[in-house]
Amino acid sequence: MRAFVASLATETNTFSPLYVDRSAFEDAFYCPPGTHPETPMLCSAPMVAARRRARAEGFTLVEGTATWAEPAGLVSREAYESLRDEILDQLRAALPLDVALFGLHGAMVARDYDDCEGDLLTRARAIVGPDCVIGAEFDMHCHLTDARVAAADILIAFKEFPHTDFLARAEELVTLCLAAARGEIDPVMAVFDTRAMSGFMTSREPGRSFVDRMRAMEGKDGILSISVAHGFQAADVYDVGTKVFVVADGAANRAKAAALAETLGREILAWPASAGPVHHKPHDAIRLALGESGQPIVFADRWDNPGGGVAGDSSVMVRALLDHPDIPSAIGALWDPGAVALCRAAGVGAEIPLRFCGKAAPSSGAPIDATVTVRGVSDDLVIPFEQSLVSLGPSAAITIGNVDIVLASGRSQTFSPPAFTKLGIDLGAKKVVVVKSSNHFYAAFAPIAASIHYLDTGGPYPSDPTKVVYRKARRPLSPLDPNPLL
Repeated sequence: MRAFVASLATETNTFSPLYVDRSAFEDAFYCPPGTHPETPMLCSAPMVAARRRARAEGFTLVEGTATWAEPAGLVSREAYESLRDEILDQLRAALPLDVALFGLHGAMVARDYDDCEGDLLTRARAIVGPDCVIGAEFDMHCHLTDARVAAADILIAFKEFPHTDFLARAEELVTLCLAAARGEIDPVMAVFDTRAMSGFMTSREPGRSFVDRMRAMEGKDGILSISVAHGFQAADVYDVGTKVFVVADGAANRAKAAALAETLGREILAWPASAGPVHHKPHDAIRLALGESGQPIVFADRWDNPGGGVAGDSSVMVRALLDHPDIPSAIGALWDPGAVALCRAAGVGAEIPLRFCGKAAPSSGAPIDATVTVRGVSDDLVIPFEQSLVSLGPSAAITIGNVDIVLASGRSQTFSPPAFTKLGIDLGAKKVVVVKSSNHFYAAFAPIAASIHYLDTGGPYPSDPTKVVYRKARRPLSPLDPNPLL
């Protein structure tokens, strides 16, 4: 048995003013063959899962490049093509192969390539031939395209949001692909397009129960795997939107897989709008927190979340907290490499005039000018996210009255409390804590939070698709249009 594994991933917000070149991959996470660490990054979990199985079972594993860029805007054509061709050259050199595995995001868009993953998998199929099993793991916020389904034998997406299961899904992918290569299963895939943007969280109902029932169906009655591609609504591509896809064993189960995918997809469509969380405006959020007992009350600034491909430097919620100087609060991590450099140069304890945040785009709000105290600094603020470690780069914590603010050089989500505590901020002493994240913070912050809520600070992520101009999306597509399935 010979297998190959590689990873190429980022999440592209086509409305973002931040652009991605090859250096963005190399600076964030770039591992040439054989150098991937023993712990996975979000989309490189197949590397770790395949390596563990190869050691346990003794088959030959050829590792290719694994790389990731933080979510942002369009990837340059040169960056995508160079990384794609690097991996395809490694794939070609590894022939002959029984299995080819890929860790992908599924929402990567490059200039002149609206479907990077479909392009990569199609080219990979042409290299390995029809008999090699191709499998890929996607983030659930992916665009599922016909090209990907045609090129691969098995596709699996994360089930959990927050993404607590990326390694478990990679292990599932490896198990099924090895079984297919050994002739133990004959995978077929069926897809149901809901013609809607219908993402959901699994940290709350009805998403929690829905995913639990999905998992209970797997491994029974010829159904091998069930996934929901939520889509990534901050991308103007043809296949934006939600699709359900089922992997079944054998052509005899194809109709069953298709029926199950449609049943689950229609169930998602039947959920009321209230199935999603309430998003509070900044000052409403503060009033809500003051009316609740306990602390900290945690709020997620979802629409200025670097994980959505935007800067994460909005000043809107910072200003709201500064308008309430009597309330102990903290917010972070905000992207501002220049302000971090000034704070680190001044040193801990220094009181300095500082302009910070509000610099990337008009939607970031106006910069804040204040006299701040440098509370803490870090040469490299590394925080955990499930089985992985994420660097926020050189960072600093500043204090203005009762408000503590974390500034980072690296643009990434606030996945866990160490983003604050490593810089000396006691979250238990705060009434309000604001994190720059969509929902990936949830698992790590829930144990310390009195309650958790979500913010609407006005952007810049396109939070309301009805107010966005989509030129490429297939239509009709709800909520842009009436859903033709209802």
